Amino acid sequence: MRNLNLDQLQTLIAIADLGTFAAAAQALHLAPPTVSLHIKELESRLEAVLLLRGRRQAELTPAGQALVEHGRKLLAASDDLIDLVQRRASGREGLVRVGVSAGVSTRLLPLMLEALGQRSPGVEVRLEAVGSTDAMQRLQAGTLDIAVVASPQPAAADIVLTPWRTDPMVALLPAVWQAPAQITPQWLAERRWASFAPATQMHGLISAWFGQAGYHPRPFLTLTYPGALKSLAVASQSAALLPLEEVEDQRHVPGVDIRPLHPPLLRPMAVAHRRLPVPHPAVEAVLQVLAAFGS
Repeated sequence: MRNLNLDQLQTLIAIADLGTFAAAAQALHLAPPTVSLHIKELESRLEAVLLLRGRRQAELTPAGQALVEHGRKLLAASDDLIDLVQRRASGREGLVRVGVSAGVSTRLLPLMLEALGQRSPGVEVRLEAVGSTDAMQRLQAGTLDIAVVASPQPAAADIVLTPWRTDPMVALLPAVWQAPAQITPQWLAERRWASFAPATQMHGLISAWFGQAGYHPRPFLTLTYPGALKSLAVASQSAALLPLEEVEDQRHVPGVDIRPLHPPLLRPMAVAHRRLPVPHPAVEAVLQVLAAFGS
């Protein structure tokens, strides 16, 4: 059996709603013979009588009622599909693949996604946790559209790098440690502290901070996610070195203290994206939201 013809299905539904062939023809801007032909071909295709033609009004048979009931859903789905394709074709809607490194604030991400939803509700973002080096490679390969990466990064062909945020690093510590007002490499090297995994540039940044003061301590633990690092301090297991933005939610949490580092340690981040011959509106929408959260 051949597939349903949606125009013929729409004609049947119009007759069911308006009661007569003539009214359906007028509403659909069709000639009356065309309406009759639609129904005849539809009944032939389904091998079922769909309408009982009365002198004044056409009535649906049980088979016709079933087709109209489910056909309304089919036509609605068809309209939604056409609308989706048209919006995608015009760039008003699309999927944007965004890579985020371990140092990106888990507090900022929901706020950025909420802002994007309000400004561009048709844009869908797929977030992927990926290191900065891998993110740059994936941008070049075309498997990511945008990445938030540690800065600086080596220049790469067809990749645009824009400074995004420069956040100070701080120490999140168990309050029972009674830490000094500022945390120095010397003080922290003698205590348990946790850091990001060695493969991340954040780990290298922290190691360099210790190294410049002449210390090379090994971390108590290395973890991938900021939330896991914060939990260690909350449980009084160790200190955690994190961007200030990441620990703002801990300011009023009992049992932990936030202290600045001395000398100061800054974490610079950049937004990287592929240079396209023609800007993609969905990608541009995400870039605009990211820019609004820059500093």
